[in-house]
Amino acid sequence: MRFSPPKFVRRLAPSIVWSIESDDAVFLTFDDGPTPGVTEWALEQLAKYDARATFFCLGKNAELYPDLLRRIVEAGHKIGNHTYSHQKGWGMSNERYVEDVDFANQTLRTELFRPPYGQIKPLQAKILTGRCYKIVLWDVLSRDYSRYVSPRSCLRNVTKHVRAGSVVVFHDSAKSFRNLRYALPRTLEHIRKMGLRCETIEL
Repeated sequence: MRFSPPKFVRRLAPSIVWSIESDDAVFLTFDDGPTPGVTEWALEQLAKYDARATFFCLGKNAELYPDLLRRIVEAGHKIGNHTYSHQKGWGMSNERYVEDVDFANQTLRTELFRPPYGQIKPLQAKILTGRCYKIVLWDVLSRDYSRYVSPRSCLRNVTKHVRAGSVVVFHDSAKSFRNLRYALPRTLEHIRKMGLRCETIEL
């Protein structure tokens, strides 16, 4: 599922990254982990294709599963911040939202940040950017989290739209695993056939 933000959205938040200029790389990302069983499986699939990815982790999950967080890093992937407790920016005061992000970063220690649901107020984005966070959204959404999306549709959401420079969203969560386990290896194969590689986000 391709998402191209309207120009007025880009003007409101010019610091937000939607895609990354590249001639030969795709940027796979995983939200909501680390999750026992799912994250390990995702790491195994990535290793088979010598692929690198960026994992936007929840602070509370990173606290619960520090060994999994360490495995992500040791495998050559990058960590991003996805708030401590999966908060919607639109529904929170700016102060509480920033506190939640900062609290997660005590464990995650990363400059990359992705707001859950893609929901963030312009002022929240401005505050976080001022605190040296780099906000990353996406231009290709797998929708692996939706029970209304079949595994095949999940795969098509990615393969139909992915191109060099795309930031692709998957989830290493329990509810996404039904779709992820079908779509991820086939996505990796598709990207390889396109002559592209999978890299971590470096901003």
